[in-house]
Amino acid sequence: MRRSEFERIVLKALEELPPPFRQALQNLDIQVRWRPTLGEMRRARVRRGYTLFGLYLGVPLTKRGHFYSMTLPDTIVIYQQAHERYCRDEATMVKQARQTLLHEIGHYMGIEEDRLRELGVG
Repeated sequence: MRRSEFERIVLKALEELPPPFRQALQNLDIQVRWRPTLGEMRRARVRRGYTLFGLYLGVPLTKRGHFYSMTLPDTIVIYQQAHERYCRDEATMVKQARQTLLHEIGHYMGIEEDRLRELGVG
């Protein structure tokens, strides 16, 4: 799949998010990359043989202090290779991209991994 096609899928998944989620996204850059680097895998604490669909890079909203301002955007990275490998068709890929976005937006909002699993986006 071409990068532009996958970016369209991620955009479609983003547009399908509930309005409260979309409205909460400020100063946030969403990127598509082919696959994570070794450093990104380590940062996410993903063990060898496991897959990383996305990654949040930044300071969660709950950890920002009074003087948090004038900063570059936080970033959510969505990895195309993982989605292509595990999704058999476009509809499944949109669903997985949406799940990945919700998960990473949860981290942006300061929600920990265990709670995301409880919420069904783990």
